[in-house]
Amino acid sequence: MRSLNLKFPDDGQEARSAGYLMLVLGMLALAGVLYQYQGATDEVAYWDLRIASMDRQTGRKTMPLVSPAQGGREIKQEIRRANAVLSEIDLPWGALFDSVEYATSPEVALLAFQPDAAGRTMRMGGEAKSMSALVDFVSALEREPVLKDAYLLKYEIKQDDPQRPIIFSVMASWIEAS
Repeated sequence: MRSLNLKFPDDGQEARSAGYLMLVLGMLALAGVLYQYQGATDEVAYWDLRIASMDRQTGRKTMPLVSPAQGGREIKQEIRRANAVLSEIDLPWGALFDSVEYATSPEVALLAFQPDAAGRTMRMGGEAKSMSALVDFVSALEREPVLKDAYLLKYEIKQDDPQRPIIFSVMASWIEAS
C-alpha cells in the first residue's frame, strides 16, 4: 500500500486573510452608506430652513384646517358620538345574549333588545303565552350570573287576540366582568 500525501493549509493563513478582506469591504460599504445618509439629512435640513424663510418673507403662517373656535364644538360632539359607539361595541354581547337565550323558554318570544351602555342596563320587549311563563322568564333572568335586578316594567294582555298573549317589557342590569 502506498501512503497518501495530503496538503493542509499552513495554520489557516488563507482563511484568515479572506476574513480580513471581507471585513475591510464591509467597513467601506458602511462608510459609503453613512456618507449618503449624512448628505440626505443635510438636504432635508436645508429645505426645511428654506421653506421656513419663504413663509417668513411672505408673512404667511400655517393655519390648521379647522380653527379651534369654529370647529371646537363640532369636534367635541363627534368625539362624544365616537365614544358612545365604542362603548356599545365594547359591551359583553356574548354573555348577555347567552344569558337571555338560556332564560327564554318556548312560551316566551323576545321582540326587542335595547342595551344602554352608560347605565349598564338593557330593556327587552316581547310576548308570553301566559303570566306564569312571563314570571318564570323574569325569575330565570334574575338567576343568571351576568344579570342582576331583572324586573317587569309593564305588561298588557291582548284582549283582541283569541290566545290572549301578554305583551311585556323587562329591564335588567348586567354585572361588569372583572
